[in-house]
Amino acid sequence: MEQEEQERYEREMEMEQRRMSVGQGGEVASDVQASMLRDQDKNMIREQLNLGEELENIEHLLKGHVLRIKDGVQEWDTNPDTEMVILSEHGVHLIMNSICFYLNKNTLLSNYDEDTINSKMEDFATSLTDALFMKYEKYFYYPTFEDCKKVLQHRIDRKTELRKYALELIGSVADNEIIKKQVIKEIEERIEHEMETIREQLIKDKLKNFDLIMRQVQDCVHSAYLRALFGAERRTLREHIHISENLGYRPPTGKNKQQSSYNPVSWMRRG
Repeated sequence: MEQEEQERYEREMEMEQRRMSVGQGGEVASDVQASMLRDQDKNMIREQLNLGEELENIEHLLKGHVLRIKDGVQEWDTNPDTEMVILSEHGVHLIMNSICFYLNKNTLLSNYDEDTINSKMEDFATSLTDALFMKYEKYFYYPTFEDCKKVLQHRIDRKTELRKYALELIGSVADNEIIKKQVIKEIEERIEHEMETIREQLIKDKLKNFDLIMRQVQDCVHSAYLRALFGAERRTLREHIHISENLGYRPPTGKNKQQSSYNPVSWMRRG
């Protein structure tokens, strides 16, 4: 359903509800009740077709943000642990730009059979996988010099603690600063090599999440397509509108019998 068609539907629905609000003797039903019915229908349609919140959450998750509670309110916050950040800004933009072409009302209100959905999903998954894999240096978050320094410092501290504990077991004096200097002296000639090794390992750890990210993105798009399986989403809207018509309808009498029997959703049944 295009935007123009949806707006047209809402106008026709409003007109029809006004017609149905005419009761026996030609008196108009409560304006408040009619207005509530119109607002409920419009809100239901917008809520059912609006995927803005889902897209926003997906973007936060792709960026590695964490959900925190501040003053009793849940809000997204950046993650101080860069090891939890998998994609670069370019990678997040590529994926969000791709799924926005699918997670929208045009997809939801389409009419696909299962074979078509499977074919489209295969094409989508293959293209996105190729794009990410061919430029993984750009689309995945690469550790900075500071990130590598933190890992190396952690290794030095851990090795110092182990050596200190070993000396304490045999009853030797264990001075933490002296031991730490010894550990650093042992690796000082290969610090550059250690830093490069750390960087490569951090990159490999992030690339291990490639398959998981692809599966999550595919499932999001697949779920949107399933809502369009054999026009299921359109059918749901029609059923709701039909129920609303029955609840708000009053059989016309007298001159009102000649009132138009136009169905505001008849244009949808052509889809």
